[in-house]
Amino acid sequence: MMTCLIVEDQPPAQRILKKYIEDIGTLQLKGIFPDAIRAMQFLDREQIDLLFLDIHLPKLSGLDFLNTVPNPPKVILTTAFSEYALESYEFNVVDYLLKPFSFQRFVKAVAKVSESQGREADGKSDSENRAPKELFIKSGYDLVKVLVDDIVHISADADYTEIITSQKKYISSDPLRMWLEKLSSTQFHRIHKSHIINAKSIDKIAGNRVCLKGGAELPIGRAYKEAFIKQLLG
Repeated sequence: MMTCLIVEDQPPAQRILKKYIEDIGTLQLKGIFPDAIRAMQFLDREQIDLLFLDIHLPKLSGLDFLNTVPNPPKVILTTAFSEYALESYEFNVVDYLLKPFSFQRFVKAVAKVSESQGREADGKSDSENRAPKELFIKSGYDLVKVLVDDIVHISADADYTEIITSQKKYISSDPLRMWLEKLSSTQFHRIHKSHIINAKSIDKIAGNRVCLKGGAELPIGRAYKEAFIKQLLG
């Protein structure tokens, strides 16, 4: 049974979460806190598996709280404001519940926590094990070996693609589609008709732009935004 905390300043929302936790039967509620400061003090004393965390809290916001806690538990964010979904990805939250949410949606979010714990216990998934760790890029007359984790992003430009790594840029005649087929779909995401990014290279997401390590900023295409966010949030 997973232990959990509710960090929520609104009594009606506290009551709904408490009832849902009791009804699901797989969670043990260890406390309800109206602000993040008290929750932080509790976490200094006890280890918890899961936080139900509101974003708009007095004294310290939910996201600022996550930015402060060095090793937070699994987190399901609860909020009435959808505009924080992109920003929440930076904190590796398990799910994002938009108020008012149903019991069915709550159960789905909790199931994601169990799935996440199972993946961590089992180590890397089969798909990750099958994904290549290095690739040979045909660049001009040469075949160049590149470590997959070194790739920051891949962008299409006319009849060729640019593979941007942490050290160098390579030009390839292979289409963007080919890279999507070769690379792990859990690590690489198409965010625009012309751009694929490595999730490990994301520094932050600001509005409709992704800021990558090394300083590159790429647009998130409207047609790709919803699927991209769903992939990031699991």
